[in-house]
Amino acid sequence: MNSISVRNPINWSTIILFVLGFWLSSSLLLDCLVIPGLLAAGMMTQPGFASAGYLIFGTFNRLELLAAATALTGCLVFRYQHNFPHRQEMWSLVLGTILLVIPLAYTYILTPEMSSLGLSLDVTNPIAQDFSTMRLMHGIYWVLEISKLIIGSILLRWFYRSSCTLV
Repeated sequence: MNSISVRNPINWSTIILFVLGFWLSSSLLLDCLVIPGLLAAGMMTQPGFASAGYLIFGTFNRLELLAAATALTGCLVFRYQHNFPHRQEMWSLVLGTILLVIPLAYTYILTPEMSSLGLSLDVTNPIAQDFSTMRLMHGIYWVLEISKLIIGSILLRWFYRSSCTLV
């Protein structure tokens, strides 16, 4: 009996393509269907929405952190295996790091601040400063979200092209 087993190497292209595809599509689903649906249903005007929003976005942000860490790991693996051209190796690390910083900002800055502002906002007695701060935070969120989708799409394209040439 031969007890030696052959270890297959991890297919990082497949992992990264799956993770980036899942992450970007779930972000689009949340931004384009779930949040507008909650807004149309009037859920955002309910008093408990700030705490529910913190729970929903807090959970999703942690999933985003895992996806971003996996994407950055894939960028590091591809860099050290030289699967990208030299210029793309450098830029993939920069873009992967930016992709990690975005969910970090969501998780530890934007979501807690927006939730605390949402808890303090009173629809019957609005304070102009709180609403302007909330609008500013939503603007920052959308800039980061669009940046994430663009950067994620660039990396998705690079990993896809690289996986096609590796076969």
